[in-house]
Amino acid sequence: MRTHIGTSGWSYDHWEGVLYPPGTASSSRLAYYAQQFDTVELNASFYRWPRDASFAAWRSRLPEGFALSAKAARGLSHGKRLFAPEVWVDRLKSAWHELGDRRGVLLVQLPPGMERDDERLAYFLALIPQWMKVAVEFRHPSWHEESVYALLEKYGAAYCVMSGAHLPCVLRATAPFVYVRMHGPDHHNLYGGSYPEKDLRWWGERIGEWESSGKEVFVYFNNDGGGNAVRNAWTLRSLIDK
Repeated sequence: MRTHIGTSGWSYDHWEGVLYPPGTASSSRLAYYAQQFDTVELNASFYRWPRDASFAAWRSRLPEGFALSAKAARGLSHGKRLFAPEVWVDRLKSAWHELGDRRGVLLVQLPPGMERDDERLAYFLALIPQWMKVAVEFRHPSWHEESVYALLEKYGAAYCVMSGAHLPCVLRATAPFVYVRMHGPDHHNLYGGSYPEKDLRWWGERIGEWESSGKEVFVYFNNDGGGNAVRNAWTLRSLIDK
């Protein structure tokens, strides 16, 4: 199965000279990005969910085979905490329809203060149609239990594998695809530092194991400072290709 490797977001001023030539217009950054990577995780959608027209425009601008994943709006995950999600689910489905064959994974990141609620999670997942891939990132420790993993498996949703300070690194595959978020190697601060090659080799081996079991894998680097995410994504891609 195919492995997709990219970054969380693409429009960063401090990536000039790393990914983008100096002076590149912000409107041209996605085109440069898509020449280097075949997937990206849209993070701005967490703060303001884009209009359907924006997803349709991305569909037309992105090359064939590119997969755009998106982080669900905080209104759903942090505001309502998945309570009465019907209106939000309708918006998500409408946007995903416009994205068409450029669809990646919908990421739902639950807030650190949201404790385990199996019934609420199950109700939300039951509303997601099978043609939408969804991954759930749990930040409260109460969620990391076998029965929660079984619930995700029931609905074909992915447990979001995390790497980052103070986050548990649970290598669990609960769906036909695996979703990995690389929040940085710094043991004290999220999003900081650059992964050394030996760490990336270790992740490459894990990806190989998932691929061997027939899983599609999505990996996103979220340590954007100094262009670290770009360099780490390049390195991991080269290690896997070898």
